[in-house]
Amino acid sequence: MAPSVPRGTRIYAVGDIHGRLDLLDALLDRIQYDAEDAPSLLKSLVFLGDYIDRGPESARVIERLIHGLPPMFSAVCLRGNHEDVMLRFLEDVRAAPGWLTYGGRATLVSYGVDAPPPDASQTRLMMAQRDLNQALPDHHRAFLSGLRCHVSFGDYYFVHAGVRPGVPLDRQRDTDRLWIRQEFLNSRADLGKVIVHGHTVAAEPESYPNRIGIDTGAYATNRLTALVLEGTERRFLCTA
Repeated sequence: MAPSVPRGTRIYAVGDIHGRLDLLDALLDRIQYDAEDAPSLLKSLVFLGDYIDRGPESARVIERLIHGLPPMFSAVCLRGNHEDVMLRFLEDVRAAPGWLTYGGRATLVSYGVDAPPPDASQTRLMMAQRDLNQALPDHHRAFLSGLRCHVSFGDYYFVHAGVRPGVPLDRQRDTDRLWIRQEFLNSRADLGKVIVHGHTVAAEPESYPNRIGIDTGAYATNRLTALVLEGTERRFLCTA
């Protein structure tokens, strides 16, 4: 039997945004237009994480996810590895070099914080940590801290990076949900449900019997992708 979501629902899962508010707004417009043909369905948005870093408007993306989503949709926002590292940086300056190397400087700038290079002095990194803690609105901090690592609808399991093959879904570690790559990507095993994920960039959405990947590298390609699930049907919406 083909995988399905619950009867009477339509799910829109959105891939990695990485600070591209322009693409998020464009995709939300497409989603709202797409949903107009299904007024009686329960419609849910699932965001797969990596809202911040690399692109120029991380702070505004977070604000849109908190207060600017279209009405008549329920929404679930999952944690990505980039949010995970940002939260660690807020408490532990040792996370700074890695975070700043992989896009964190853009996030600092979006909050009005002077962004040091990854190899800056400890003193300079601590200043950036202090300044971000002061600049980060309380509701943004609460949003980031409250992000969950997975959600399931019917036969689909939504997560940022993937899952570890051979481990039941209810025993997966959040570290794998946020970071795993090759062991998951190379697996053709039954993973318990169809895993919908981002985290690993591909030129086109990837659809396999056991997983669907929708990170199309929006920050660099201008292509932000959403997976649409209804009954046993699946299709994609993209900004480019």
